[in-house]
Amino acid sequence: MTGATGDGDEVARAPWIPGPRRAADDHADLTARLPEEAEEPDVDDPDLEVPVLTHNVLKSLLGAWALSACSTGESRAVENHLTVCAPCADEALRLRDAVALLHEDRDLDLDPLLRSRVLENCLGRRPARIPVPDWVTPYDAETARLDALLRDIGESEWHAPVRLKWYEEDRVMRRKATVAAVIGHLLAVDGLVSTALGLDDPLGAGVPELSPTERTEAFWSALDRPPNRSLRNPWRDQSHTLIRTVAFAGRGVADLTVTYKDFALPLRDSLLERAFECWLHADDIANAVAYPYAPPSGAHLHGMIDLAARLLPAALANRRRTGLASPARHLVAAGAPGRSLHLEIEGAGGGHWYIALDSPAAVGSADHAVAQVAMDGVEFCQLVAGHITPEEAAAGQDGDREAIRDVLAAAASLSRL
Repeated sequence: MTGATGDGDEVARAPWIPGPRRAADDHADLTARLPEEAEEPDVDDPDLEVPVLTHNVLKSLLGAWALSACSTGESRAVENHLTVCAPCADEALRLRDAVALLHEDRDLDLDPLLRSRVLENCLGRRPARIPVPDWVTPYDAETARLDALLRDIGESEWHAPVRLKWYEEDRVMRRKATVAAVIGHLLAVDGLVSTALGLDDPLGAGVPELSPTERTEAFWSALDRPPNRSLRNPWRDQSHTLIRTVAFAGRGVADLTVTYKDFALPLRDSLLERAFECWLHADDIANAVAYPYAPPSGAHLHGMIDLAARLLPAALANRRRTGLASPARHLVAAGAPGRSLHLEIEGAGGGHWYIALDSPAAVGSADHAVAQVAMDGVEFCQLVAGHITPEEAAAGQDGDREAIRDVLAAAASLSRL
């Protein structure tokens, strides 16, 4: 089959294609006309003057014809041409199908939640340019989510007041800060991971070993002016550098020790802890600036809850040494199953954990469970962060009341500035 290329060329025959509907067909009855309206020319009128046009001109009119933008005579010329030119007929069909997808009466205002849904989808599903180990992805995701929040807020909101809250020695502690100051806090404490990897410390060289709270206070004191949005880039650059360094470091880096002065964690758990704190402080910031902010994904939330559950026996032992928890009842050999509390976490990231009650060296066991606590996953994390007290936690409880009280208080004691 040969297509036309000029005025005098032979063309292949093609079936006639009906013309497109007039634009008004979708909205009104064309048979009902007002008296003052002029009659439209009838495209089927045999007396209609049809211009004689070349193939190239007719081909260029196909788009306008599909949109019903041609004059009546041009429409008749195009339609006559389509009955004898197969290539143009095929193109006309494609154009008319495309026009059918256009909705001129559709509201062009974007859904105000569209941006947040797109960001959430991208942050949750986009592949990393550098292959990132699975145990690093919670930190990668939470720093990216916080950075997206910071990118959305205005200059004045960086100075919005943020109420920091944690639980210490069975007392609720509070500290006033700003959005910018919270980012400075994250920058300073993430520096503990940086120094463990041999990277630059945001507090500078030669800084003695300090706790996270001491590092934060030292960082805030060293600023020559109130913290502002200029802290965003150093914080984000540091998190990118941490992720990139760990991604290229190999498997052994997961067991590298990160020291927090009073305790230490392997790098694998340290980055999970930093992801947890990043999420909780991002939520603090979101509340301060009235920004919608969701919890982490179920898999990442599960990892954070698992870390807290693994830290609970040691936290309980520390409280017992200072007289804040009841004495141990049944000591067992290290690695042996002992008296336990069944921690049941519901919702996204949930699961079942058995917390050893009498020694951090014992193994939690379902067969030795003397109590059970059931809580929502996000609420448990709020307790671990010190945002709610053990008395405020809406926990389903069954069994040994003393063990339940000790474990809930130990969970809150994991919090800090």
